[in-house]
Amino acid sequence: MASPTQSLALTLLLGALNLSGSSLSLDEAITLLKEQNLEIKASSLEAKNASNDVSLAQGYNFGSLDFTENVVRSNDAGNVFGFKLSSREANFGDFGAQEFMNNFMAGSPDYVTPPNNLNYPGYQNYFQSKLTYMVPLYTGGKLSSYSKIATEMEKIKQLDTANVTAEKIYETRKSYYDMALLEHSIQKLKVIQKNIATLETTTEEMLKEGYAKKVDLLEVEAKKSNVDRMIAEMEGNKKLLYHYISFLLNQNVSEITVPTNDRATSTVTEADVIANNNDLKKAAHGLEVRSSMVDVAYAPLLPTLGAFAEASSADNTFLGNFKDHAAYTVGARLSWNLFNGGVDHYALEKARIDHLKTATEVELAKKGIALQYDKTRTEIDTLDIQITSLEKELEFSTQIYQNYEGRYREHLASMSDLIIKQSEQIEKIINLQMIKNKRNERIFALEKLSNGAKQ
Repeated sequence: MASPTQSLALTLLLGALNLSGSSLSLDEAITLLKEQNLEIKASSLEAKNASNDVSLAQGYNFGSLDFTENVVRSNDAGNVFGFKLSSREANFGDFGAQEFMNNFMAGSPDYVTPPNNLNYPGYQNYFQSKLTYMVPLYTGGKLSSYSKIATEMEKIKQLDTANVTAEKIYETRKSYYDMALLEHSIQKLKVIQKNIATLETTTEEMLKEGYAKKVDLLEVEAKKSNVDRMIAEMEGNKKLLYHYISFLLNQNVSEITVPTNDRATSTVTEADVIANNNDLKKAAHGLEVRSSMVDVAYAPLLPTLGAFAEASSADNTFLGNFKDHAAYTVGARLSWNLFNGGVDHYALEKARIDHLKTATEVELAKKGIALQYDKTRTEIDTLDIQITSLEKELEFSTQIYQNYEGRYREHLASMSDLIIKQSEQIEKIINLQMIKNKRNERIFALEKLSNGAKQ
């Protein structure tokens, strides 16, 4: 038996090849969307890359270890003498001791003539291998603050990806419900189309018997052409929706299972929106960034302490007498800026004000999101009332049309009256589709506002 992972992989593969043999449901489409949509993939990669910034910021806490190999050849007196000292090979002869002793033994010691060996040495080769480790012990909290900032920025990038995903889910769901609306509207128009065809036949028969006029038949044919055009336009819109769904899922989609109800519903509350809204979460993380920036601005007012350790070996040949010529150095450095014209103080005050400003903007954002929720919910309630009213109007207009059709057959109403009533019926269908479409858009906008909570 295949594992759940294998089953999912097979489903995705069949979907990608469009070989599943069945129409794609909304839930299946959303699953494929999260896996295949190129914008979501690009945003996910950017979010993953943000984790590298976190590692980068944290890496500075561990200091640096450097290896240096110096290869030098020189006859400069200072260099040659320094090379010999570094290589632990300096002797008294390098100070001109031999020249002095020769003069001394000859009875004429020379204290003022510069020794030739010291000032005019021959060329000296110098090979030095050095390993240096430097680590910051205390930076006034600057490094830890930068690490916190990078972590918060990573979370913001992840929320950006969540926003892109929510936006694409919104577009996918709306496309499915748009398709349902189109199909329902087409069904209603096809009923009208069938009624017109029946009316056309009736009018032709009445025309033969002299109970109708030629203009009556022309009006019926014109209305028939008008309905045919509307159906063709809606069929074209269905094709466009299939193209758009294919674009969203990054694969060919030729058949979908539309929702049985063309009116979307949502139980999202204001509390859901405040708790789950990604923009509010981003604002909260932005506030944390501002708080860390205050710590960064405060760091220059504090001392910094660093330590280092160094191991080296030098010789006139590469790696010659490496162990015997080894040298070690350890040390620490304390640095503290005591005065710089108040620059650090003003930078700290500026960071604190920016933090207060951001905190105010976060509160304002919460109120703005709450206002947006109330506005959207009110619009939905208003559209619900309009839909209920239009559905009744459509039902009544259908009955009125049927009544006028009967009256026309009995020569109690003109063809113009009948066409007018039918036009009103068609107008109700189109208006109902538009209002339902607008309501669905508001429902999905509400869910997007709460990042898909309770969708």
